[in-house]
Amino acid sequence: MSLSGHHETPHFPALYWPIGVLPGEPQYLYTVQDAWRFTLFWTLIVFELCHVAASSYALLVQWRNWKVMLGVVPVYSVLAGVEALMAGSVVGLLLGAVYKAGDFRMSTWLPFIWAIINVLVLILSSFSVQGGL
Repeated sequence: MSLSGHHETPHFPALYWPIGVLPGEPQYLYTVQDAWRFTLFWTLIVFELCHVAASSYALLVQWRNWKVMLGVVPVYSVLAGVEALMAGSVVGLLLGAVYKAGDFRMSTWLPFIWAIINVLVLILSSFSVQGGL
């Protein structure tokens, strides 16, 4: 199927239940810009949720120092935005370029899945790996 025709960009988030889907119900992305935008938005959402959850837990654990700890949540939120901007942009542009090169249409679920993968990579990279031969 050639992508030379006109395709309407679905509204964000455009997620649909993928099991037993009705004809015309699936939403697809066709351009690099749309893949980048959806991936960036989902990465921002997922990163913000994870960072706010972690900083809120830190605030609860260190409640005796609550005056100092109140600054942790906004700082984590800003850091999440910067990290998500970088990670979401790189992954979104790569996804869009690969799908554009193959002349494929992209399910709107893929940017969401890659946002989850991005945050899992971030979490795994926060642990130090020790060991050796």
